[in-house]
Amino acid sequence: MKEVAADWIPVTVTCRVLKLARQPYYRWLAAPVTDAELKEPCRANALFDVHTDAPEFGCRFLLDEAHDAGKPMAERTA
Repeated sequence: MKEVAADWIPVTVTCRVLKLARQPYYRWLAAPVTDAELKEPCRANALFDVHTDAPEFGCRFLLDEAHDAGKPMAERTA
């Protein structure tokens, strides 16, 4: 969208052609990625790596270890 707007095509026209609403586009433009969306894959990768290295550790043990390390998360996330 920014590239199209740089070519002097208004955002309203671009959104209409792409069948997108303007309001969600501007909301995304203000905050494209939230902190929670960044933390979730990092935690998932860390838990996956630990589980791959030592498969005898289950998800509950890894959840407890994460809590002890100061990285609390929901049980369903682990």
